[in-house]
Amino acid sequence: MARILVVEDEKTQRLMILTMLKSHGFEAIGAENGAEGIELARRHAPDLILSDIHMEQGDGYSMLSAIRNDQTTATIPVIFITGMADLQVMRHSMRLGADDFIPKPFSQEELLAAVTTRLEKAQKLSLQASKKLEELRASMSVTVPHEMRTPLNGILGYSDIMRKQFDDLEPLEVGRMAERIYKNAKRLERLVENYLLYAQMEIQKADLHKRADLFDADTPNAEKTLESIAVLKAGDFGRSADLELHLTPGHVSVSPKYFSKIVEELVDNAFRYSKTGTPVVVRAETSNSLFSFSVTDSGRGMTAEQVSHIGAFVQFERQIYEQQGQGLGLTVTRRLVELHGGTMEIESEYGRGTTVKVSLP
Repeated sequence: MARILVVEDEKTQRLMILTMLKSHGFEAIGAENGAEGIELARRHAPDLILSDIHMEQGDGYSMLSAIRNDQTTATIPVIFITGMADLQVMRHSMRLGADDFIPKPFSQEELLAAVTTRLEKAQKLSLQASKKLEELRASMSVTVPHEMRTPLNGILGYSDIMRKQFDDLEPLEVGRMAERIYKNAKRLERLVENYLLYAQMEIQKADLHKRADLFDADTPNAEKTLESIAVLKAGDFGRSADLELHLTPGHVSVSPKYFSKIVEELVDNAFRYSKTGTPVVVRAETSNSLFSFSVTDSGRGMTAEQVSHIGAFVQFERQIYEQQGQGLGLTVTRRLVELHGGTMEIESEYGRGTTVKVSLP
């Protein structure tokens, strides 16, 4: 039985809605104003909230903002019942996270149809999220141990040699082993970050109400971020001479943290899957309110089928190449770009190389 919270300061209207809902098999709870609605929402965790907008003690807008900013109530669907269902009111309500509107006056059929539709949609989203989470758990249970064991073995192996044979090692040998330990630790750190970020996006991507709060930021001088990361990655692979930069100034509506992650994954892939002595070209330009950049390598490339099947925990030709990662880097990158309202295109020719182009607002 679905539980519905009705927030309405007019007693007659509130009782009428409560009676209607109960007569159709719903569990209905009433609140006299927005302040009481917030308290009851936290206490009873309803499946749906029906609320008036204009009330004397705590209006619907204030209640909705409080509900969306509370982790325990953030995903509860909210339908506004209002006599002022004009375009401006609707837009403001949608920005705050309202799910639907019922204009006054309304019939019993209209109210029940809106309630039923919203509950069914919420149930589908919940089932999809649960299914995705189970798929993620199953995939990670197989891939995570292997992927994390590889750099971990390097850390343990070199540190064990240093621990047991310290007196017999030359300073240069100790330095080389320390460098190996550091590189393996950084690889392990990157794997953990990618897995956690992927899990976060998969679990929360259905929650549109949190998207604005999570991704509301800006990166000025985006070309400088591109340059610094590309130069650093080229140095890590010992391929500074292979890097070509063609950058123009611009900024993106993405936080420095997430923009850096997008650039890092693409540049790292370009160097990782191409040979020393072949160019890695990074270009950037600003046009039509978009900042676009591309990363091109002359590596082994991918077939059209492989490009279409890129996804988390997907690898190609493992029997031929020793790959690091599980296709997670490109998946995380694509999700971040799309969540920020951008696009990512992959052009690749098997045996010739790959170009990835990203356009962001």
